[in-house]
Amino acid sequence: MVGPHDVKVRIKALGICGSDVHHFKHMRCANFIVKKPMVIGHECAGIIEEVGSEVEYLAVGDRVALEPGISCTQCDLCKDGRYNLCRQMKFFGSPPTNGSLANKVVHPASLCYKLPDNVSLEEGAMCEPLSVGVHACRRANIGPETSVLIMGAGPIGLLTLLAARAFGAPRIVIVDVDACRLSMAKDLGADETIQVSTDIQEISKEVMKIQSAVPSSIDVIFDCVGVNKTMSTALSVTRSGGKVCLIGLAQTEMTLPLTPAAAREIDVICIFRNKN
Repeated sequence: MVGPHDVKVRIKALGICGSDVHHFKHMRCANFIVKKPMVIGHECAGIIEEVGSEVEYLAVGDRVALEPGISCTQCDLCKDGRYNLCRQMKFFGSPPTNGSLANKVVHPASLCYKLPDNVSLEEGAMCEPLSVGVHACRRANIGPETSVLIMGAGPIGLLTLLAARAFGAPRIVIVDVDACRLSMAKDLGADETIQVSTDIQEISKEVMKIQSAVPSSIDVIFDCVGVNKTMSTALSVTRSGGKVCLIGLAQTEMTLPLTPAAAREIDVICIFRNKN
């Protein structure tokens, strides 16, 4: 049922996030556990079919991208502007909230953003994962003097690459195990690509490989995977006084070399989803 401040949207484009795959294959992603049948999906865009009586800035037929999380707006985190961390968050496709892999959804109009004519619905669906990269760049204070390395050339890694470049990062290196993904990263503007293995025993060798391939020190590393190997590599490669920003949530618990990182005053920053 469409409330006075809601709209009904026919979903026309939807991306499959890594978290959707985790929920589908493993019945959990990080601490979010699937306990009953649910609909996945949260990267979406569509066309408005019905508007609530109090909605004035959207109309039937408008093409919109949807922000998938509904926060309470009243708690301390929401009032502090960190609504993505709201304890009462209802997020599409995150247990127990049903997602947007559906024909239609009803959603608050305030969380639906009209797309310009030159942005496709498919591109509109990518606004959500792109905003993850933007949020990470804001948290890490990326700017024109920040050298960046990205662990993982999947969709989030590639979008973080684009976001970091838009924030002014002059040099961006990206690391992955897959040559095809690295080729795409190069096409999207990566200054350097480095292929590594999945073998955790190769960390020391690959740290030296990365350091020899990158002539200058690395200020910020974005880990868009989130496993022992990528985080351990990131903590070892970033310069003293640098930052490691954890984006990926592939592994619930990790064992990491934090003492050596502390001795070099490495800042570990975490981000969760996105905001604004």
